[in-house]
Amino acid sequence: MLHITRRMLAGPLLAAAIGAGLLAAPAPALAAGVSGTVQVNDYLMVRSGPSLSARSVGTVRKGQKVAIQCVVSGSTVRGSVRTTNLWDRLGSGRYISHAYVTAGSGLRRCSAGPVQDQQTKTTSSIFTPAVVRSTDGRVNVRSGPSLSDALIGSFANGTRVNLVCGVVGDQVSGTVRATNAWAKLSNGYYMSYAYLKSGRLSLCPASSKPTSSMTPSEFIAAAVPGAQLGWRQHGVPPSVTIAQAILESGWGKSSLASKDYNFFGIKCFNGYYGKYATGCKTYRTTECTKAGSCYSTSATFRSYPSMARSFSDHGYFLRSNSRYKPAFSYTRDANKFIWNVWKAGYATDPNYYTKVTGLMSKYNLYKYDTWK
Repeated sequence: MLHITRRMLAGPLLAAAIGAGLLAAPAPALAAGVSGTVQVNDYLMVRSGPSLSARSVGTVRKGQKVAIQCVVSGSTVRGSVRTTNLWDRLGSGRYISHAYVTAGSGLRRCSAGPVQDQQTKTTSSIFTPAVVRSTDGRVNVRSGPSLSDALIGSFANGTRVNLVCGVVGDQVSGTVRATNAWAKLSNGYYMSYAYLKSGRLSLCPASSKPTSSMTPSEFIAAAVPGAQLGWRQHGVPPSVTIAQAILESGWGKSSLASKDYNFFGIKCFNGYYGKYATGCKTYRTTECTKAGSCYSTSATFRSYPSMARSFSDHGYFLRSNSRYKPAFSYTRDANKFIWNVWKAGYATDPNYYTKVTGLMSKYNLYKYDTWK
């Protein structure tokens, strides 16, 4: 898609959608039934789609043999075997990351074909018809409502789809409109509403977010791309970003992270939520005095449409605030960087530095520091 920007627009969200059409795959039909072996320390999540954001539908254990029908592009994962965005389809609505699988020859990409709703059959009574309108070529379908989410496939101009609801995501300037509304598809994927013509629809109802079901290894794998992008854009060491996300969000299981994609506890200030968030939400939190006395209080925190948005805001927040300027003298020394961030008042917890560096050491997060 052309003419894409990252800027969020203010104003009400126009509704979006669900697709029951064809997703284009980049390669011809695939062979099925290739044997693979799972290479993990304990177990690996089986998911309903080729994405870390897809819901968990089971597990496979270390050394287990699996029959791979075909492979499809999805979220990039750094695993024990390789780093890849390929996912193995084990059956209808069952996928595992190929990053943890060794397999024989003969694997092929999944063929293009009808993508059915994995939860319910579509009926005309519950969806609103829509048409894809694009003068920019095929319109991408992604694993989430963000331009940084994994590319799943695409729709051609004129494709008829069914819409169900909309979510707030990245801003896109398309053939139909410029908007930050994205259509949620029946298979759990997303498409920008900037390329859809339909009637008016409501926002999707709130639902639990994907990180709450991730294992620690999956959470780290999901955090690495955003953390390394933060280093390239703003100079924040990736190991610091990942450790802060783990600590602040409780491995993505906090309400703030699971409901509002805020992985770093970044607050709103007098109603201001910056250029990456979409609003503010009030939560109970714990604050501590300089003397170490902690107490419960309420505060307003930034709410994001995606994990990628939260990670982008983290780097921007640190770089754009003058109080953290001393830390950027140590962009290649993760420990000194987080020490200066903490001393500048990022967190009131007197043990914050020790907790962050402890996570960096325990999970060897330093290996993700891009400059090494």
